[in-house]
Amino acid sequence: MNYMQDTFFFQAMIYLAGAVIMVPIAKRLGLGSVLGYLLAGIIIGPAFLGLIGTKGHDIMHFAEFGVVMMLFVIGLELEPERLWRMRKKIAGMGGIQVAGTTLVLTAITLAFGLDWKTALVLGMIISMSSTAIVMQTLNEKGWIKTVAGRSSFAVLLFQDIAIIPMLALLPLLASKELQESAVATHATLMDGLPKLVQTLIVLSSIAVVILSGKYLLRPIFHAMAKTKLSEMFTAMALLVVVGIAVLMTSVGLSPALGAFLAGVMLANSEYKHQLEIAIDPFKGLLLGLFFISVGSSIDFQLLLSKPWFIMGLVLGIITIKITVLYLLGKFFKIGYTQNFIFSFGLSQIGEFAFVLLSFSLQENILSKEITDLMMAVTALSMAFTPLLMMFNEKVLLKSKCSMIGSEEEPESDVDSESNPVIIAGYGHFGNTVGRFLRANNIQATVLDNNSDNVNTLRKLGFKVYYGDASRHDLLEIAGAGRAQIIIIAIGNREKRMEMIEMVKKHFPNLYILVRSENRDDAYDQMNAGIMHIYRETLDTSLRVGIDVMKLLGHNTHEATRSARTFFTHDEKTLKYLASIRNQDEYISAVREKIEELERVILADREAMSLENAEKTMLT
Repeated sequence: MNYMQDTFFFQAMIYLAGAVIMVPIAKRLGLGSVLGYLLAGIIIGPAFLGLIGTKGHDIMHFAEFGVVMMLFVIGLELEPERLWRMRKKIAGMGGIQVAGTTLVLTAITLAFGLDWKTALVLGMIISMSSTAIVMQTLNEKGWIKTVAGRSSFAVLLFQDIAIIPMLALLPLLASKELQESAVATHATLMDGLPKLVQTLIVLSSIAVVILSGKYLLRPIFHAMAKTKLSEMFTAMALLVVVGIAVLMTSVGLSPALGAFLAGVMLANSEYKHQLEIAIDPFKGLLLGLFFISVGSSIDFQLLLSKPWFIMGLVLGIITIKITVLYLLGKFFKIGYTQNFIFSFGLSQIGEFAFVLLSFSLQENILSKEITDLMMAVTALSMAFTPLLMMFNEKVLLKSKCSMIGSEEEPESDVDSESNPVIIAGYGHFGNTVGRFLRANNIQATVLDNNSDNVNTLRKLGFKVYYGDASRHDLLEIAGAGRAQIIIIAIGNREKRMEMIEMVKKHFPNLYILVRSENRDDAYDQMNAGIMHIYRETLDTSLRVGIDVMKLLGHNTHEATRSARTFFTHDEKTLKYLASIRNQDEYISAVREKIEELERVILADREAMSLENAEKTMLT
């Protein structure tokens, strides 16, 4: 049996069995998936069944790759412009939280008689919060785009960035003799190089990640998409994340930060949604493995030898962090409800504490006794987080909200680009509808799984995303939960029927407008309960656009007149564009005609307004 326990397949079976048993139970009890993973780790770990041995920390280094993947996906959701808009919150809230928590905990630690170096290191380590647990919990509860969610993300992002100067500072806190004895324990490519060269290598590595994300990766993903092999696209996505992690680690930087930067650079890419879909299963499994590893790493022998002391430390640290975070939220004028979610959510010690503690032990800044103690305290604080969040939600917020009612929160900047219309398929049919809506200043999110088509449409100035719109998880990411209308314009008849059933099941809030090739196709769609069916002609495509405008509250006469103007202009444009053979000239001409159409429709709308005003005066 001992031989079996050391095999890869046995270990994989135990981890998967622990997850599939404990996570559904935890979810059923309302505890959340994170606590389910932690409980699975405790049960199968050395403290109880002992099925995964005592190598929890080695497994954790591998499992931390789930955090790297999560930050890549988070980066995909943040376009550089949006990240720049958040700069004050990231630097302000994040900087104050890390500095404030570090100073408070350093002062308290000094009061207990520890030397200033140990106190400062412990203060920095404890100031970190768990990106994995907080973001997973906020996502599960649907709070990620609330004020608390955005504030939590800003603080966590600053903490991830702060890891770099912390790792640079730690060796300076060790004596030269001890530092020299520890040099061989954490080698990187920069060992032995002059400080100036090391700095240049670090800056160059960051520049490589940013420039690759901006200029190199898009054509590579385009080539992968053209293969029509989804596994190649997934393999390329994994290669990007793994490659960035290797590069960042080799120069002594945080792989999570590198993955985040690459994600941000790809946030404007047409492949962002498909990348999220490709990475998400691996991210989820590796994050689950990380949480299981945290649970299995809790030293219950140490806990049982000093139960009151350790529990006192855990509760004391959580209380101090909640207090600092709550005061920070008050300073930044976060409402009561959101502030409690924010302060309770970030009250644990984060996963990077394991890295900093190991590094501090290697540098002989912290003793093994203090390191083991803080490893146990860190794991327990993470394990308590789902319980604290549940207590906050079920007890504190419920009682307070019953007295003060709901709070008004400012509109989320993350939702600022949510569009009321989604167009699935952007061939000749969907393209006509999309151009008509755009000319009437109605924004639509466009999805298409033809990479060549997406590439061409991007050159024409359309914001089109590559991906299979028949997948409900892709539609979820594209904003189907917030949209009002979906236009199913994909060319494949079977795919259309499949998508109709999927949208009805997962997004009952959406009006469904469907393209139909012929009478038989329309019959199938009517039998599926679809009322808005449009068979393919130019004027039918325009009728879809008219119906969208009416459903969004526009005047019927205005919508019909606009469609007539569009039709007339399109007929004239068609003859002109047909004579152009050069591709670059064609693209330039199309862009010019799109802008001309928008000016024509705007002028017509102004003329109609004047006509209505004159009629009103006459009557």
